[in-house]
Amino acid sequence: MNPPMRIGTQRDVLGESPLWDAPAGCLWWVDIRAPAIRRLDAASGVVRSWPMPALVGSIALVEDGRLLVALPQQIALFDRRDGALESFVEPPPMPPEHRFNDGRCDRQGRFWVGSMHNLTRAPEGVLYCLEGRALRAVRQGVCIPNSLAFSPDGATMYFADSLRYELYAYDYDGRHGTIGRERVIARTQPPGFPDGSTVDAEGFLWNAEFNAARLVRYAPDGRIDRVVPVPVPRPTCCAFGGPALDVLYVTTASQNMSTEDLEAHPLAGALLAFDVGVRGVAEPRFALAGPTSQDH
Repeated sequence: MNPPMRIGTQRDVLGESPLWDAPAGCLWWVDIRAPAIRRLDAASGVVRSWPMPALVGSIALVEDGRLLVALPQQIALFDRRDGALESFVEPPPMPPEHRFNDGRCDRQGRFWVGSMHNLTRAPEGVLYCLEGRALRAVRQGVCIPNSLAFSPDGATMYFADSLRYELYAYDYDGRHGTIGRERVIARTQPPGFPDGSTVDAEGFLWNAEFNAARLVRYAPDGRIDRVVPVPVPRPTCCAFGGPALDVLYVTTASQNMSTEDLEAHPLAGALLAFDVGVRGVAEPRFALAGPTSQDH
C-alpha cells in the first residue's frame, strides 16, 4: 500500500469528526481544541477554517446543507456561507469542564452524541440521541464516548467507551431509534484505545486506534481483518470520501506531545489520505424535524 498523503499544511491539536459532503465535494472535520471547523475542497485542495466559540466535539451533515455542531452549551447549526451559528438545542446543563465528544447520525437522520469530563475523564459522561429537537439520554457513566458508527443496513450501532478498551456493537432499531443487545466485539491493548470509526460498503468497521499508530478493519463479528500502520502515534478518526468514496481520510492529534515527539512525528496533527482499496458509504444527514420515514 502506498504511503498516505498529507492534506494541507495545518496541524490540528485534536483533529476529529471527518465527514464527506458529496454534494459539496468537500471533507469537513474539526479541531476540538483550536477550536475550529475545517473544510477541504477536494477539487482545489484548499483548506478553510472557521473559529468556534467553544470546544467543538463533533459535527454532522444536515439535510439543508448546513452542519450540526456539538458545543458544550448548545447544539447549533452552522452555515458556511456566512459562518453563522444558530442555536438549535440547549442540552441539559453540563457540569463544569464537561463537553461533547464523538457524534454520528443514524440512517434515519437522528444524531447520536456523547459527553465527557474534559479534564479527568471520570465516568460522568452521557450518551445522547437527538431526534429533531428532542434530546434524550441513553447511557450514563461514560468516560470517553467514541467510535459511533452504523452498519450499512442500519441494523447495528457501534460504540466505544475508550478508557474501557472495548468496542461494542448493539442491535439497532432504526424505526424507534433504540439500542438493544450489547456485545463486546473487540478489545485493545493499553495504551492503545478505540477512537473514532467509520464503516465501509462491505460492512466492515474501520477504527482509529489512539496511542497505537494504526487503523484496524474489523469484520462485523469483531475479527481483525486488516491492520494499517499510521505514521503518527495518535490517529483519532476516519471517514471515506472522494467522488467514488474510495479515499480514507484520517484525522490525527498533536495534543500533549513534546517538542521532541513532534520532531520525531512531523505528521502528528495532520489530515492524512489513504488508499485502502475499498469504498465507503454515503454519510447520513440530520433530519431537522426528525426522521421522515421509519422504514429505512
